[in-house]
Order: sequence, then structure tokens, then C-alpha cells
Amino acid sequence: MIVIAYDGSEDAKAAIAKAGELFNGQTATVVTVWQRFVDTMARVGGGVGVIVDYEEIDNDSKQRAAQRAAEGAKLAGEAGLEATGQEAVVETTVSEAILDAAAEAHADVVVMGSRGYTGVKSALLGSVSHHVLQHADRPVIVIPSPEVAQTRAEHRQSAKHE
Repeated sequence: MIVIAYDGSEDAKAAIAKAGELFNGQTATVVTVWQRFVDTMARVGGGVGVIVDYEEIDNDSKQRAAQRAAEGAKLAGEAGLEATGQEAVVETTVSEAILDAAAEAHADVVVMGSRGYTGVKSALLGSVSHHVLQHADRPVIVIPSPEVAQTRAEHRQSAKHE
């Protein structure tokens, strides 16, 4: 059983494609994580000056996450995996939600994309893949998109010639 973290990004799509190559024919759960509105507001420190229907916003967020997970499962199926989609709510962090989904599924491995953040951007935005790697109790495969891989290869080549 494979758990694939999927957010619709090109990096996540690349991770699904590579997972299909590596684990062809195996069962996979494609997980898309969503966060409750009130938790989002608490995290960003914003306040809303109007009456907000939190339940409606949360239901919409959950539905969009389920649709995105279904999209990822379709891509995984096309890549050769027996896949289903699943949405997961953030209770603490996105990375913990991914790890919780992997534990619940009794996954043998977690597969996810890498955004390729470095330096200040990584420090400010954090790295979900890095946190998953540091806290996982099972193997994790982090797959860069072709664009991120190309940039990294070019950087390594230029560093060799300096």
C-alpha cells in the first residue's frame, strides 16, 4: 500500500507518475489535505469583520479536497496504480495529516513531490516534504518535478566548474 500526497501541483503530478513507474500495479491512496477555516485564520492571524459561515466554508474546502484527491487517483490509475482518493483534515500540520493518513492506511511507503524551495523561501514557507522525512515512521520518497530536477542538475554542474 502506497500513500501519495497530492495537492494538484506539477510536483505532485510528477510524484504520481514516478510512483506509477516504481510501484506499477500496486494499491495506492492519494491523499489531499485541507484545513478548517478557523484554523487557517488562526494561523495567519487574521480576523474577519463580517459574519462568516464556517461550516459552509469547511464543507466547500472538504469537497474541493475530495475532488482534488479523486483527480489524483485518476492520474495514479493512468500511471498504473490501483488508486483511490481520500481527503484528510489538518489537525496540527499538513505533514502530520499526511503521516496520519499513511498510518491509518498501514502504508508501506509515502510518496510526495518536492517544491524545490531553498534559502529564505524554505525558511519562511517551511517544507512539508522535509517535515514528513524527519518525522516519518516508514519510508518516504520525495520526487522533484522535471523542472525542479533540471534546475538542481544545472546547479550541481555549475558548482563543479567553479
